[in-house]
Amino acid sequence: MNQTQMNEKAEYVHSVFESIASDYDKMNNVISFGSHIAWRNYTMKQMNIQPGHTALDVACGTADWTIALAKAVGKEGSVVGLDFSQNMLDVGAYKVANAGVGNNVKLVNADAMNLPYEDHTFDFVTIGFALRNVPDVQQVLNEMARVVKPGGKVVSLEVSKPPFIPYRKLFYLYFYKILPLIAKLTVNKYEEYAWLPHSLTNFPDSRELATMFQKAGLDPVQVKLFMGGVSALHIGTKP
Repeated sequence: MNQTQMNEKAEYVHSVFESIASDYDKMNNVISFGSHIAWRNYTMKQMNIQPGHTALDVACGTADWTIALAKAVGKEGSVVGLDFSQNMLDVGAYKVANAGVGNNVKLVNADAMNLPYEDHTFDFVTIGFALRNVPDVQQVLNEMARVVKPGGKVVSLEVSKPPFIPYRKLFYLYFYKILPLIAKLTVNKYEEYAWLPHSLTNFPDSRELATMFQKAGLDPVQVKLFMGGVSALHIGTKP
């Protein structure tokens, strides 16, 4: 993808997320049949976050994971939720205040491709169901690896491609054809949700993504597949 294409993708993704912000949480539950919460809870257990830790939640959307991280790090810790969609952050800010974690959460409008932080700043850097939407996956992983502390973890939870091909075809039928229709019925948005599945088309599968984590300087990399590989967890440790 050349620079012009990357800029065009970034602008289009931005417009999509600005427009779906108010329906985002409802649709996340519909898309994953509510499973995304269980996947995130499993991920949090694997991360073993301690009170006082610091975390950056990249492309945080409406801040669900940001809030979970804030509860885990406690009053002594701090969490930054970062996203390029102000509408998403506005929804997130309301939820952060309601969750009672406003004192140790900061929401920042910034670009995942160019994180505005020094090297070795955070104990954990996370990205949930957003890596496939960025213009350059490797660049974002490099940035996440840069700002995490040595010994810290970079964590991605993302839609993936089931390794078993007949099951993959079935999943694609749901994701590409049925999901946009559900979105039209549920929140009356077809185009936006017809685009989102296509973001998976050129996205690496779980093995390729693990290699990209290693290329970013993260080793070892743990991989866990959920529901036969419709979703994948990657945890990379910075040496």
